[in-house]
Amino acid sequence: MSATILSADAAKAANIQLTEGYKGSQALNDVLVAYRANRRQGNAHTKNRSEVSGSGKKLWNQKGTGNARMGSKRSPIWSGGGVVFGPRNTTVWAKKTTKNTRKLALRAALTARILDGEVITTGSFAVADGKTKSFIAAVNGLTTAKNVLLIGKGFDELTFRAGRNVQNVQLISADEVNAEHLLRYRSVVVTGDALETLAKRTA
Repeated sequence: MSATILSADAAKAANIQLTEGYKGSQALNDVLVAYRANRRQGNAHTKNRSEVSGSGKKLWNQKGTGNARMGSKRSPIWSGGGVVFGPRNTTVWAKKTTKNTRKLALRAALTARILDGEVITTGSFAVADGKTKSFIAAVNGLTTAKNVLLIGKGFDELTFRAGRNVQNVQLISADEVNAEHLLRYRSVVVTGDALETLAKRTA
């Protein structure tokens, strides 16, 4: 499989829309923040006095014992009691972005990678025998980067099987790739049939 670096002129010839200057940088930032916020789970959660285990029975009489008055063992001032003003996982971290913002961010990210000479095109990519060793050899024949994003219109089952255990290489279709994918990897390899899809998504 032969590979060539995708230049700006070649990208324009393939009808891929590129941004100029810093246009799209704010959209790119907004989209990246939204992607990461939408993955945030907010696992920190404490129980208040109504949620901790324990009886609500009054521990001793209000008067006459010489002890301070106490109503329940679930009180926050007792060990094992509820937590006051602790973190709760009721916060919704999700952020929304518009379709045009995501398109502009994708265009800006793709432009940056093309101008840096880190986008490589190849006619096709497939591993006929479905072996990981063959997959790694095929990737190394295209680029020497340590982590690689492979974008295609579609990959067959044998190719997916060969590459599923390779942690530093990700196979993704041109319909699913987003701006975060493009910026995460050191090298981006695009098959010839995926250029048309990218051109439609950036138009």
